[in-house]
Amino acid sequence: MAKEELLEMRGQVVELLPNAMFRVRLENDHEILGHTAGKMRKNRIRVLVGDEVLVELTPYDLTKGRITYRFMPGRGGPGSY
Repeated sequence: MAKEELLEMRGQVVELLPNAMFRVRLENDHEILGHTAGKMRKNRIRVLVGDEVLVELTPYDLTKGRITYRFMPGRGGPGSY
């Protein structure tokens, strides 16, 4: 699967689940299961309830996603200068 096929959406973490899984409510009010990306685990980025996150979804399964970025309050997102 090519990287261009992934959908990126913003969401908010609403629940912490076992095994580093999270329930995330997307901008369009859908709830998905998300797990943290490997780079976030490696760099020990903590994700807590209420955090704004960026989620990658595959068009094949829109109920699961990968959390790739946690937005910091008062800072821009990825790619903003």
